Amino acid sequence: MLMSRKFLAASLALVAIALSSGCMSTTEKPKLTADATAAVARITAYAAPTAYEDRTFGAAPAESYASLDDDGFHLPAIPASKIDPKFLRQRVVYDAGGYEEGTVVVDTPHRFLYVIERGGTAMRYGIGVGKDGFSWAGEAKIGDKQHWPRWFPPMEMIDRRKDLEKFRDGKGMDPGPSNPLGSRALYLHQNGRDTLYRLHGTPEWQSIGKAASSGCIRLMNQDIIDLYERVPLEARVVVLQGAERMVAPKPVKTRKIASNTTKKEG
Repeated sequence: MLMSRKFLAASLALVAIALSSGCMSTTEKPKLTADATAAVARITAYAAPTAYEDRTFGAAPAESYASLDDDGFHLPAIPASKIDPKFLRQRVVYDAGGYEEGTVVVDTPHRFLYVIERGGTAMRYGIGVGKDGFSWAGEAKIGDKQHWPRWFPPMEMIDRRKDLEKFRDGKGMDPGPSNPLGSRALYLHQNGRDTLYRLHGTPEWQSIGKAASSGCIRLMNQDIIDLYERVPLEARVVVLQGAERMVAPKPVKTRKIASNTTKKEG
């Protein structure tokens, strides 16, 4: 009960902060030996990928970041050789936290996102952490998944940037490769409410592994497509924060009222 209250309080605090502020396929499947099949079974990912998926460790090959056409949009290739290898998508050993299979763990201090698998492994993605990505820690669920989402910049951002004035009508930015939310977005909900915390793609691959000035948790577009397919609705998400926080808690203001006492304002 106490934990639920803490989660609800964290969710409401986040709302206050936010408001004020994608390989070749084939129909012929390779045959696996009994030993190989058993090994695959031990590390099957949560979203039940087939036993024919490449289950090796290490960084995804450069082909995983090649250009691709997706639902009418063209995603340019990402120059994987220019990215620190540790931030490329890869399967790793992960035995921290005792999380159950299928849990998504967002490790903001180290700029990683993990999808926990069986057998002590996880699929790891490099992330960039935007301003809002530092604003909240706790547990939530994937409450919604959007394929080529629209982007709705908050009014305070529109007030600050003249180039966003055209979005004041509330219709948002059309989906596309230049959309700040990229090719996919996963929306975190807590106690049935949208936390306003997002896992989303980005056209700015250079920002992976870094702290960014806006957004939440950003992945390269090819990686968010992989994550989108791997993680189902209602998956558990745990967001971990370190000492680095770009969004400070909103200070409590006080004002005097007629009775000469003070009243707190959020």
